[in-house]
Amino acid sequence: MANVPVSQLSKEQQDELVCTYAALILHDDGADVTAQGMANLIKAAGCSVEAYWPMLMAKMIGTVGMDALIKMGGGGGGGGGAAPAAGGASAAGPAAAGGAGGGKEEKKKVEEEEEEEEFDVDVDA
Repeated sequence: MANVPVSQLSKEQQDELVCTYAALILHDDGADVTAQGMANLIKAAGCSVEAYWPMLMAKMIGTVGMDALIKMGGGGGGGGGAAPAAGGASAAGPAAAGGAGGGKEEKKKVEEEEEEEEFDVDVDA
């Protein structure tokens, strides 16, 4: 969504974005991120969203945790870094390319990232 003007977003995307900003503001201020708190902030900002959005977002935040969601990021990402030279070797040598004992550490990091991505959000409204 970062590369698209807000006016070109669908109503659902705009509602999600407004709720996301409301949740971030509440969290940054140290307040509890609740559906009512989000709804009050959204109204005070002169915005409006479908009534289910603050409740949905608050439930997800309560289940997953705001800090965990912030660490996950949006997943949109930008362009990746430069690709390694042919053969996977890099300027840092074979250890950085996965050789000489570096493989175990890299495998552990990849497994941890996969675990972080797998979360279940039960949304019973």
